[in-house]
Amino acid sequence: MRTHETYSCGDSDPGASADGDTEEHESAGGDQHPPAAAFGLAQQGITEDDLPDGLVIADQDGRVTCFNAAASKITGLAPNDVLGRPIAEALPLEDMEGRRWWSCADPYGGLRIRAGHPERNLLLPGGREVLVSARYVRTHPQGPVRRLVLALRGTEARRRTERSHAELIATVAHELRSPLTSVKGFTATLLAKWERFTDDQKRLMLETVDADANRVTRLITELLDISRIDAGRLEVRRQKVDIVSAVHRHVEGHIAAGQRRERFEIRVHDHLPDLWADPDKIDQILANLLENAVRHGEGRVTIEVEPVDLRGGGSTEARHGQASPVEARHSEARHSEALPTEGPHTEGPHTEGTAVTVSDEGPGIPEESMSRVFTRFWRGSKRGGTGLGLYIVKGLIEAHGGDVAVGRAPAGGAQFRFTLPVGAPAFMA
Repeated sequence: MRTHETYSCGDSDPGASADGDTEEHESAGGDQHPPAAAFGLAQQGITEDDLPDGLVIADQDGRVTCFNAAASKITGLAPNDVLGRPIAEALPLEDMEGRRWWSCADPYGGLRIRAGHPERNLLLPGGREVLVSARYVRTHPQGPVRRLVLALRGTEARRRTERSHAELIATVAHELRSPLTSVKGFTATLLAKWERFTDDQKRLMLETVDADANRVTRLITELLDISRIDAGRLEVRRQKVDIVSAVHRHVEGHIAAGQRRERFEIRVHDHLPDLWADPDKIDQILANLLENAVRHGEGRVTIEVEPVDLRGGGSTEARHGQASPVEARHSEARHSEALPTEGPHTEGPHTEGTAVTVSDEGPGIPEESMSRVFTRFWRGSKRGGTGLGLYIVKGLIEAHGGDVAVGRAPAGGAQFRFTLPVGAPAFMA
């Protein structure tokens, strides 16, 4: 048996063969960082302590030869207390049932066809939870283990993700319960006592059921959008979109729902470029921003549509506490509450995108909250809602290659401004 050697992770084991080094490149499941020498990182001035995950290496005798800074932080153990000790003593890991993991895994005496273990939750003394993945490095297939490589990760990030998912499920379940209870109640009543109600009463009940069914559909759509945004699988089906008509349509919907026409002002600039985008997603964006302004804002809601040159930069920056340059230009010429006359656009400056600004005259969003507006479950007030609308808005806009920002409107309320590139198809380039 050879004498114990403690060497840096950036240096090669003196007895390592080419095959052994090659096998270190492979992963046993889950992301992990093998010794720096496997990638030649030592030659680039990178050491084991630069790796983001914990790295523990034991030699062929099972003694710890490498214990980087991240492993020390995750386990709470000092490197000097670990290096040179048998790994089963240095890291007395247990599974969730209290069984000693090294007795179960038996990397040195177990089956020689095993290459390692995928990532799993294990416990250190005191109940500290850690994610561990293992790689068994052999000189040749089915040969003895020459080096045991462990990758360690803390569980805090995963716990936060799990809590976020649990909160999402709880929020959606809560929001679904109310309309489903209404639908169930009204349909059961109509089925049981149909003859006792007048036609007007039946119509009112059925209209309520229809509205609640639409609410359920909207919630499910939001949930699906969030899953696609998080997974990076949101598809954009581009078509030519008349965004000005879409703005008018949404405003008319709010008026039909009982809002005063005088509460809305639509400003449309000349020379708008043709916008190619997903019409359904543009409707979602406008619906969320207008509903946010109507529900949480006060006074007049202003929607402004203008061309922007995305190459110039700065057009998508949030403007906090200062008047918009757009407002200054509108002091001379303003198009209010009227669609532009149909016909070809007149010649104007070259533009590459369209910007839409939605602002209100309410109390606005506190400065300290602006950085959290587009996160999940952010609510500007206690007036209900899932807190998912603006998170979805940001995801939909970014899927189009655009940008969105929040700031303070000239009248003091909240101002949301998003820009979209024209997105013209390749055959029009």
